[in-house]
Amino acid sequence: MPASSANLGPGYDVLALAVALRCEVSVEPAARLEITADGEGADLPRDSGHLAAVVVRQVLGHDDVAIYLRSQVPVSRGLGSSAAVALAAAAAVGAPDPLAVAALVDGHPENAAASMLGGLVVAAMVEGVPVARRLPLDPGLAYVVLIPDRELKTKQARAVLPAEVPLADAVHNLGRMGLLVAGLADRAGLVPEAGEDRLHQDARSALFTEAPELLARLREAGALVATWSGAGPSLLGICDGARVAAVVRDAGERALADLGVSGRAVVLEADLEGLVVGG
Repeated sequence: MPASSANLGPGYDVLALAVALRCEVSVEPAARLEITADGEGADLPRDSGHLAAVVVRQVLGHDDVAIYLRSQVPVSRGLGSSAAVALAAAAAVGAPDPLAVAALVDGHPENAAASMLGGLVVAAMVEGVPVARRLPLDPGLAYVVLIPDRELKTKQARAVLPAEVPLADAVHNLGRMGLLVAGLADRAGLVPEAGEDRLHQDARSALFTEAPELLARLREAGALVATWSGAGPSLLGICDGARVAAVVRDAGERALADLGVSGRAVVLEADLEGLVVGG
């Protein structure tokens, strides 16, 4: 089950990209709830409030199971950790529609849709049901993610957003999203302006004041587009190939250090596999 980078700038709550950080969940019958966790999120409380237990209880009606989790996905960093865990747990206990379960838990469908389908997806709730489709993705693209050593809860990141936006801002985002989708299908047409956003990134910068400068440094180093990853604080640079991505990663590490932000920069591939059950 891959992590995901949602929004991608103008595609707020609509677009997401699966990236190659994996999360695995297995579930077996047990006399009582037992949770074993390795990797990212292993320090979370292992009780009935754990997200995997909540999902299992929702699907089965009880949580008398043994849950094993192994994750590479940092928690509360804007990389879809909750969607990946919810989707994996729902699939592990045989939910007929794991995406519907994960979308309900997460509150929006795009992260879970990317984790399920892999690649680049568009997702929306249609009459209460998540509908998702894969979009074309240029295989020559590579991705740099800056992952700060600080958490930003999605609830907190959503709380700073305005309840209403001007029509001009909505039109701006629609146009930029069209340019982004076209450019991700063919990187020769991907322009920096395709990542521009007026709905969420500026407002969220109040919670991560270094973000605008870090994004600018990614673009200066060669990223075709640089945006927030989901609700942040991770930031995404979309690059023309692995060689450029390596340069951008190094520049990202320097930028983090220059601004006094503890964290790391990594090069990731798109995950095209999505949800794998069994094996």
